[in-house]
Amino acid sequence: MTSPVFILILVLLAAILHACWNALVKIGGDRQLAVAMVVLMTGVVALPLLPFAAIPASASWPFIIGSVSIHIGYYYGLTRMYETGEFSLVYPLARGLSPLFVALGAAAFGGEALGFWQLLGVSLVSIGIVSLMFGRGWPRGDHARAILFALFTCLTIVLYSLIDGFGVRRSHSSLGYIAWLFVVDGFPFVVITWRHRGNLLWTYVARHWQAGLGAAVMSTLAYGIVIWAMSQTAMAGVVSLRETSVVFAAAIGSLFMGESFGPWRIAAAVLVATGNVLIHL
Repeated sequence: MTSPVFILILVLLAAILHACWNALVKIGGDRQLAVAMVVLMTGVVALPLLPFAAIPASASWPFIIGSVSIHIGYYYGLTRMYETGEFSLVYPLARGLSPLFVALGAAAFGGEALGFWQLLGVSLVSIGIVSLMFGRGWPRGDHARAILFALFTCLTIVLYSLIDGFGVRRSHSSLGYIAWLFVVDGFPFVVITWRHRGNLLWTYVARHWQAGLGAAVMSTLAYGIVIWAMSQTAMAGVVSLRETSVVFAAAIGSLFMGESFGPWRIAAAVLVATGNVLIHL
C-alpha cells in the first residue's frame, strides 16, 4: 500500500506545478493560443509513455472520452476567464469551490462518505481559496463576465475530476489511463483553435514553443499525479490538497506579477492549511 505521506508530498508538488503552468498561460499574451499550445504539447509529452503503459480496460474508455469532452469546455473557460479577469480574481474562484463539490459528488456516486471533521476541512479549504478573490476588495461590476467564466470553469473542474477519479479506478492501469487521456486530449481543442485562428496558432507555437514545452511538462506531471492519487485514496482529499495551488499562485502573483500578498491572503492560506490538516489527519 502506498504511504499516505508519499501521496501527500506528490499532490503538493502537483499543486505547485499547476500554479506555475497556469501563471505561464496568464502571462503568455494571447490566452487561447497559449492554452492550445500547452494542450498540444501535453499530448506530445505523453506520447512516449504509451509503449510502457498497458492499454486501459474497456470499462474506463467511456470515462476517458467523457473527460476529453469536458476538458474542451475547461480550456475554453480557462481562456476566457484569463482574457477577462485578473489572475488573482479568477483563479481562486475557478479552483476554490471544486473540493467541496467533488466531495459531495464522490459521496453521492462513489460512496466516499466524509466524517464531520473531514467535511469541515474540505469546507475550510474551499472558503479559504475563494476568499483569496476578495484580497483587493469586493469584485466590481466590470468583473461580472470574468466571474461567470470562472464559475463555468469551476463546473468543468468538478466534472472532469469526478470522471477521472472514477475512470482511473476502472482502468487496471493508472499509467495507461493517464497516458491515453493526455494523448487523446491533445487534439480536439487544438483543432478547434486552428479552425478559429488559422495559422496564427502555428506561428505562436514556433515563437513560444520552449515556454509551451515547459508548461506542458508541468501540466502533465501535475494532473498525472492527481489522477494516480485518486486511484489510491479518496478523491475529496486529493482535490482539496491539489487546490492549494491557489495559495502558490497567489505567491507567484506577488513575486512576479506585482500583486500584493497581504494579511488577507495570509489568513486565507492559514484556512486552507487548517482544512487540509483536518482532512488528512
